[in-house]
Amino acid sequence: MNKRWIALLFALTTPAWAVAAAPELSLISEHPVEGIAQGNLSGLAWCGDGLWAVSDREDDVLYRLDASDTVWRAEAERFELPPVPNTGLSWGVRMRAAVTGLLRGGEMDFEGLSCDRLGNRYLVSEAHAAVLRVSPAGTAEWLNLPAGVVRQARASGMLLQFNAMFEGVAVDPDANRLWLAAEHSRRGLLVMHRKQSVWECTGGCVLLAEGGRESPPAAKNETDQPRRFSGLAFHADKLFTLEPVPHQICRRKPATGHSEACWSYAATALADSRRYNTPFGNAEALSIDAEGAWIGVDNNQLTRADGEKRPIVWRFAAPKGGWGVKQ
Repeated sequence: MNKRWIALLFALTTPAWAVAAAPELSLISEHPVEGIAQGNLSGLAWCGDGLWAVSDREDDVLYRLDASDTVWRAEAERFELPPVPNTGLSWGVRMRAAVTGLLRGGEMDFEGLSCDRLGNRYLVSEAHAAVLRVSPAGTAEWLNLPAGVVRQARASGMLLQFNAMFEGVAVDPDANRLWLAAEHSRRGLLVMHRKQSVWECTGGCVLLAEGGRESPPAAKNETDQPRRFSGLAFHADKLFTLEPVPHQICRRKPATGHSEACWSYAATALADSRRYNTPFGNAEALSIDAEGAWIGVDNNQLTRADGEKRPIVWRFAAPKGGWGVKQ
């Protein structure tokens, strides 16, 4: 049997899961964050000349991160929360969210943050499947999203479980397109297009919906978990998803949601000193720029193996050749 036939036979008998490991991102720096009253850093975005954060335990505040030292200080900017619109979630889901919010704080459960070129901040409420826009002046208003976005998501198998709703938001610089990431069981991506002050589903809102389970890195020694998105970012006309089970950032096509390339941060997250006593990945926030990635770690009031109790932000260098490099 010649070498060509041997190679073909090997290719046909190689298991589908036997794919090349994602290249590892290089950690530049690590920054504990002080000043977020309830902790639980759940969203990051570069807005104007600074990095901003949101907590899922507070309903009326954004934080500008003072990065002048290794330990960052969070400077609060408060806004007045307007009444929440009815987005079509069931009464039971909304009531459970309200009770959970009263018990732990954060009825809105803000889980993502994004910015446009004018400095408007966009926060996605997991509890209400709604998006809040906060202007640079601090004025807040809920976006007029398509009436059918929740219905379409549920018809595709998403948004069916409590606390497994929208986990990420991203807008393009001109705020003409807005994407939402559904967390898990099933996870997915949705897109809306702006027409003046109204957002529309052009040809349908759902780009991607997928179920199934995947394995954490071998170093974590945990069982399979549902596929999950925990953060979403937009950079250079590409979407980037934060995927905490394999500990990866993946670049995706904004028109289809299809994955093009992935990079791992597992070596950083799974270092012995950085581990938490939980089977789940704690990376919850993502911001991408030409030079690298910011990843926010929501410690969920847990203490890390090295004794660190504060939320953490990691800075990673962009992959060699940039985020557009082919693999």
